[in-house]
Amino acid sequence: MFSFLKKSGSPPNNEAPAAADAAPSWRERLFKGLSKTRAQWGGKLKSLFSRGKVDDELLEELESLLLTSDVGIEATQHLLDELKARAKRDKLETPEAIQKALADALADTLAPLEKQLVVAGHKPYVIMIAGVNGAGKTTSIGKLAKYFQGQGKSVLLAAGDTFRAAAREQLQTWGERNNVTVVAQESGDPAAVIFDAIAAAKARGIDVVLADTAGRLPTQLHLMEEIAKVRRVIQKVDPTGPHETLLVLDANIGQNALQQVRAFDKAIQVSGLVVTKLDGTAKGGVLAAIARQCPKPVRFIGVGEGIDDLRPFVARDFVDALFA
Repeated sequence: MFSFLKKSGSPPNNEAPAAADAAPSWRERLFKGLSKTRAQWGGKLKSLFSRGKVDDELLEELESLLLTSDVGIEATQHLLDELKARAKRDKLETPEAIQKALADALADTLAPLEKQLVVAGHKPYVIMIAGVNGAGKTTSIGKLAKYFQGQGKSVLLAAGDTFRAAAREQLQTWGERNNVTVVAQESGDPAAVIFDAIAAAKARGIDVVLADTAGRLPTQLHLMEEIAKVRRVIQKVDPTGPHETLLVLDANIGQNALQQVRAFDKAIQVSGLVVTKLDGTAKGGVLAAIARQCPKPVRFIGVGEGIDDLRPFVARDFVDALFA
């Protein structure tokens, strides 16, 4: 039995309180959220660069620092090569110049990941969301609903995680918080829930459908096949969909993120990433590893638990927050 849940009596959560102008900006929240990674880099970088020259000793110590921040072997080598080339070309001789050169090299490395998701051309615009349990998938859906509402879009949520009652209830709570409809079913086929949600969105003229799916590990082949079935069912109700397939990654897993991207991409053709919990880890360098080894667009990053703490990824802002 399907249910359509909506807290119509609640005021939309995007009504700003009187003191909203005192709230920290996104840039401020980003700088605070990346403090753990920055703390790992900051003092060590200043010490490294204090010699004012890019020599073998500096490169060796910098390599160790980047690797411990989960930048990865390939991206680390790329950044070291770039720093050496810039040092030779621009005759870098001050700590500030060396740090700026490294920051610029990292920004250039991450720039290809900066591709903002544009919800246009389809109505409803169907976004399928996948990820392992604990990555922050359902919470990210709630935050994405708020984000798209802020863009003037109407949103419908599909509770496609029918295996975990807590996931369905959590999504319903987000639906109430954002004043949006949630299509849910107590048990049964997740593909059927999402099919029904898309049909309802078409009938109601909804702009965006955010379709949750059950968490799974890439090694659970039968579950990976099931999520591939969800994608095929979406294509039956809308041959052009899903219009975006987002994989939610927990930044705390570091290099394991690469394995997840490859496995989910093989099963459901991932078109974008949501990287969560960057505020709880010193492994923010994993984005550089993604850029060099499996460059999927990072559509959004999360740096906190607040409803507004998930925003589009901007490479330069991210790098500035690391080197502040």
